[in-house]
Amino acid sequence: MRFEGTDQYVATEDLQMAVNAAITLQRPLLIKGEPGTGKTMLAEEVAASLGKRLLRWHIKSTTKAQQGLYEYDAVSRLRDSQLGDDRVHDIGNYIKKGMLWQAFDADEQVVLLIDEVDKADIEFPNDLLVELDKMEFFVYETGERIQAKHRPIIIITSNNEKELPDAFLRRCFFHYINFPDQATMHQIVDVHFPEIKQELVREAMEIFFQVRNVNGLRKKPSTSELIDWLKLLLSDDISRDALINRDPTQAMPPLYGALLKNEQDLHMLQRLAFMARRENR
Repeated sequence: MRFEGTDQYVATEDLQMAVNAAITLQRPLLIKGEPGTGKTMLAEEVAASLGKRLLRWHIKSTTKAQQGLYEYDAVSRLRDSQLGDDRVHDIGNYIKKGMLWQAFDADEQVVLLIDEVDKADIEFPNDLLVELDKMEFFVYETGERIQAKHRPIIIITSNNEKELPDAFLRRCFFHYINFPDQATMHQIVDVHFPEIKQELVREAMEIFFQVRNVNGLRKKPSTSELIDWLKLLLSDDISRDALINRDPTQAMPPLYGALLKNEQDLHMLQRLAFMARRENR
């Protein structure tokens, strides 16, 4: 059982090695990288490649670790007791299984995605140390000890918004997805647009990497934004010549809103283009 990428996902050798190492070690795979580099999609493609079901636990700033295990609905039980409902005699009726419990309880091994773990409170990773290490937890309301029937393949993503605790990092296999070079990016584009004209791709990618290489950008355009931009260029039937021969008084490439996401970066590129025009007079 080895991950080697899929027809829909270009995985570098280093990334393939990281996925397979985490599976062999039976440790969570912690994936970091710029937003838009395919961290979440990796879990989807690992599940598809290995023929396993994918469970997604998307983390928010308000998410608590307990929610991944289970939640006890005491309010509903109190209401039902006031109404004389017989369900109140079985406390299990008021326990909702979280994603970790569902992964532990699955009859076959699953892939569990814990997406954007760094969005939660700083204590969130620490609160899952035992569960991720021992693959078990205790349900206090029922006295049950839940143990994983099959150890899930766990993929954890982070955008580096917060530092993660050392104790948590020790339990993970770590991989950082470097931003693709031009050759790898070309492969990714070919996967998404197999019929696209290569001349257009070359010119679009040259502009894309020129924008990315501008020092001081607050938000560099990512892989997903390049894909969106190419999709717009194709839908508007913009040719390679239009990219090469665009109006030199205009700093921005056509449909730049797919690449630039804030006004500071827009103004910076406009100033740089203005200065370049003055130098060339």
